[in-house]
Amino acid sequence: MSVLLAYLSTLSVALYTLVALVAFAANSVLCRMALSVQQTTPLIDPSSFTAIRLTAGALVLWLLMSLRTRRLHTNTSDVNTSDVNKSDVNKSDVNKSAANKTKAAISASHGSFLAAGLLFIYAVTFSYAYVLLDTATGALILFAAVQMSMMLMSYIQGQRLTLLEVIGASLAFAGFGYLVLPGVSAPSIIGLILMALSGCAWGGYTLLGKQSRKPLFDTGYNFIRTLPLVAAMIGVVCLVPLFSVVEPMNHLILSPAGILLAVLSGGLASGVGYALWYQALRGLTATHAAVLQLTVPVIAAFGGVLFLDEVISIHLSISASIIFLGIGLVILAKPKSVTINKLT
Repeated sequence: MSVLLAYLSTLSVALYTLVALVAFAANSVLCRMALSVQQTTPLIDPSSFTAIRLTAGALVLWLLMSLRTRRLHTNTSDVNTSDVNKSDVNKSDVNKSAANKTKAAISASHGSFLAAGLLFIYAVTFSYAYVLLDTATGALILFAAVQMSMMLMSYIQGQRLTLLEVIGASLAFAGFGYLVLPGVSAPSIIGLILMALSGCAWGGYTLLGKQSRKPLFDTGYNFIRTLPLVAAMIGVVCLVPLFSVVEPMNHLILSPAGILLAVLSGGLASGVGYALWYQALRGLTATHAAVLQLTVPVIAAFGGVLFLDEVISIHLSISASIIFLGIGLVILAKPKSVTINKLT
């Protein structure tokens, strides 16, 4: 029985991870579609895209949290009511006990201001950077920053890599570099800084997620906590045009198509996707999480074929094979982890 439960647990982690990675790739595709300055008229500006994305994510997660809380309260009440028939306890005491248990189950999962701040930094710098950088350059900077920040923080926490993990991670990163490096030109300095900040923020957010006991509630409260920051950002953009470092989009631009893409990015790809990612992180080491995210550019490239009429080249196929081989080595390796300190 224990073997079966372990198998089902591993299978669920794999499923959560797969869906989350596809959601991450969907974010890249949606962002490219919405913020491309190659269009005659841009669909939306980066600050509005970020604001709608985070707001939509907060709303969807709030609805999911409400449904989950109601179901938890109902289940707890049913269990306690059945106990009443056996022990003749006052029914009001049962309902009070059920309510207390429901509150206790969710009170410890309110996310954190630090995680919310990292989420906001990731989202806003991601949007602005992709206006200044081409896709390949942006992806290279983003995931290099994610890798370095997560592995550095994991090393500080006490996790040491086995030789096979080092080889696998290096191979996966080399495959990713092969995918994006040949077409890279000298990037915008501002764009480079913004995307590096985005990658470091996402790396920190991912590591904080490993501590999550209730991924849905933690993610939901993190999104909700970003809303004051979103309001402040919009206010600054409206009142201080010089804040916008992106010349083609130094003011608010809205269109129905741009709003729809931002809502899809926030409500589904971000809100639900990040909640599933937090769930998956409970069964992944930091190294596995870092390397697995290298598949996102590959998945996004295939998404580009479906939605942006891009073509899969031999170059892409070779790089994808190298990346998946490296990831396979990392997953097969047995990590040796000695925890010295934990993030608080």
